[in-house]
Amino acid sequence: MSAAVRTVEAIPYRLPLTSKLAWGAHSALSAAEHVLVRVTLTDGSVGVAEATPRPTIYGETPGSVVAILRHLEPALLGVDIGDEAALNRVRNGVAGNHTARGALDMALWEARAASGGQSLFDTLLGPNERVRVSFILGIAAPAEMLDEAERVVSAGVRCLKVKVGRDAAHDLKVIAELRRRYGDDVQLYADSNETLTPDLAPDVLAAMRDAGLTYVEEPLPVRDLRARAALHAAGVLPIVADDSCFTPADLERELDFDTFDVLNVKTARNGFTDGLHMLRRAAERGKRGMVGSQASTGLGTLHAALLSTQAEVTEPCELSFVLKLGADLLNKPIEFRDGWLNVPELREHGLDEAKLAQYRV
Repeated sequence: MSAAVRTVEAIPYRLPLTSKLAWGAHSALSAAEHVLVRVTLTDGSVGVAEATPRPTIYGETPGSVVAILRHLEPALLGVDIGDEAALNRVRNGVAGNHTARGALDMALWEARAASGGQSLFDTLLGPNERVRVSFILGIAAPAEMLDEAERVVSAGVRCLKVKVGRDAAHDLKVIAELRRRYGDDVQLYADSNETLTPDLAPDVLAAMRDAGLTYVEEPLPVRDLRARAALHAAGVLPIVADDSCFTPADLERELDFDTFDVLNVKTARNGFTDGLHMLRRAAERGKRGMVGSQASTGLGTLHAALLSTQAEVTEPCELSFVLKLGADLLNKPIEFRDGWLNVPELREHGLDEAKLAQYRV
């Protein structure tokens, strides 16, 4: 028997943002109120990860993350870290709780690697060591959105995911100005967060296509399965699946109905185990892949970056949300160069315990 799980800790913390992030019909985020998940093994090995609860998306709060991990801990204690099947049975023994279970999975992966004398970079780094990055540009007044775009492009980002869906005229005005400023030097795509209707979607997507957008994420409500399949079949603009593919089971449904072109996997909700599986399943069916952010801070970005190096990832990945943070828990800042992130350069990045003590709540 190798080392076994000794403790599972959940530590809430709060990091400020430089400005509010707004998306969808009414959602907004003014601070990163997240939970550090720490798994310690009987041999002293440790794994940490970030849970990013989003009440309007997954129904989780920092308090619920702490509670469900406390609920799962007794069944995890004493389980061999090498028995991945047993650990996954416990982790999947509760429904929902996506970010809590995703963070637990990643912390277990790191603890397992550490117990074997390795790091996550030794066990997870894929063939695409340099990853194209994108930035999530939230809904705001046009001047605010353009100012933020200028700031992150100056910081090395060359792809913007523009949140849309509250006012089509506002959205197209911002997109047109972004295209005018940056031309083809900056890739643009939209995230509608399920805000369109089946009757309006074809015309809105056509306008987005004509404005030079690469693709659109979740234009229709997830519940409108037949309408989403029809919209994809129309081929107006490539569609990114996100809210419709929370789990591997969701992905199978979407593949069966052929509703999308690009799969957006998020380590924040899928962890490494399900994230790797979903990328591979989608690629088997000819779908492209990207790795997204749930407004992850530095620690979550490290984990998302590792998944982004996999061969199945073909599109820019949401690895630059750290540029929207007023503070972070990492010991070093993450830097971007001309649209790319060199993932092996992050090997020495890690959790700064003093910063965790400063920002824990």
